[in-house]
Amino acid sequence: MYIKSPLNYTGGKFKILDSVFQAFPGDIRTFVDVFAGGFNVGINVEAETIICNDQIHYLIEMYQMFQATDIGELLERIRGIINTYQLTQQNKDGYYALRSDYNKTGDLTKLFVLTCYAFNHQIRFNNSHEFNSPFGRNRSSFNGNIEKNLTQFCLALQQKNIQFTNKDFTELDYLKLGPEDLVYCDPPYLISTGNYNDGNRGFKDWKEKEERELLELLDRLNQTGIRFALSNVFYHKGLSNELLIEWSQKYQIHYIDKTYSNCNYQFKERDAVTVEVLITNY
Repeated sequence: MYIKSPLNYTGGKFKILDSVFQAFPGDIRTFVDVFAGGFNVGINVEAETIICNDQIHYLIEMYQMFQATDIGELLERIRGIINTYQLTQQNKDGYYALRSDYNKTGDLTKLFVLTCYAFNHQIRFNNSHEFNSPFGRNRSSFNGNIEKNLTQFCLALQQKNIQFTNKDFTELDYLKLGPEDLVYCDPPYLISTGNYNDGNRGFKDWKEKEERELLELLDRLNQTGIRFALSNVFYHKGLSNELLIEWSQKYQIHYIDKTYSNCNYQFKERDAVTVEVLITNY
C-alpha cells in the first residue's frame, strides 16, 4: 500500500504510482525529486537517500515541520486551530478569519489546516505570497482520511533518510550524482498550465524557455551517465507538445495508459485524450 500525500497538489501522481515505479530501476542510491509538489513519488520510493526539492518554499517548510514534529503533537495543534476558528464545512467566516491570520503570521500548521478546508483542498497564493484559495463549502474539511494520510506521511518522513532543498531546478547540484542515482522530474506541463505555474502566484512560471532548459539539463545528465525519469504529457485537450515529442525519440518512452503504446500519435479522438508518459534514459 502506498502512502498518500495529505496535500491535494495539482498534478499529483498517487493514482499512477504503479506505472511509474514499474519503470524505475530497482537499485537507487540517491533519488532526487526535482519538482516534489505533493511528494507522492518521493515519499514512496525505495532509495538510500531521498532529496525532496521544490521552488515553493512553503511546501518545503511544511514538510520539514512534519518531519520535525511528533505526530501526536501535530494533531493536537491541528485540532486546536479547528476549535479556535470553529471550522466546519459551513463556517465560511471561520475559514476566512484563519486565512487572514495565516497571511499575517505565516504559521505552517495554520497553512496545512487552510488546505484542508479550502476549495478542492487547493494551495494557491497571490503575487504577494498571500494564501488566497476560497472556502470549500460543503466539501472540504479535516477528516479521517486526511488524518490517516497525514499520520502515515509524517511517520515516513521521520523514518526515511529524506533531505529537503528549496531551489529552482537549474540551481540544484547534480555534480555529486553518479550512475547509481536517479533524477526524477515531474515539472509543470507546458500544455496544461495550472494556476500553480501561470506566473501570477509570486513564483516562476513555466513556458517554452523553462521546458527547453529542463530538456537540455536532462541531455547533460544523460551524457554524464546519470539516470533520469521525466513525467509529462504528449497530448492534452487538443494540444500537443511537439518539442517534447521530438526530444523524447532519443530515449525510452513508457506510456502510463498502455493502450497508447503502439500508436503513431495520429489519434482520431486526440482532442479528447491526455497521453501521459514517463521518459527515461535507461
